[in-house]
Amino acid sequence: QVQLVESGGGLAQPGGSLRLSCAASGFTFSSYAMSWARQAPGKGLEWVSGIYSDGSDTYYADSVKGRFTISRDNAKNTLYLQMNSLKPEDTALYYCAKDASYYPRYEYAYWGQGTQVTVSS
Repeated sequence: QVQLVESGGGLAQPGGSLRLSCAASGFTFSSYAMSWARQAPGKGLEWVSGIYSDGSDTYYADSVKGRFTISRDNAKNTLYLQMNSLKPEDTALYYCAKDASYYPRYEYAYWGQGTQVTVSS
């Protein structure tokens, strides 16, 4: 069955960096677009970034553009999110999600359990 396991979250200071990983199994990872989303305390789910199945194109929410970088290693079945210049408002539970096609359709049937990112001094 499809499994998505996020890791790499933790506590970071404002202006700091973290790198999230999402290990995928149970499907042909290289055939599907993937995304990151987050949910801050007391708020709804926010889409953060997406990437084509082959990594050829990437997309970002305005709130993270220029600070976050999504990437993938299809040989390792792993999705990444490099987060730089972190702000307190980036504090959230971060999820990876499998899209329905090789390009971003924003249709997610599978999600990981999430990894917590806390940005605080």
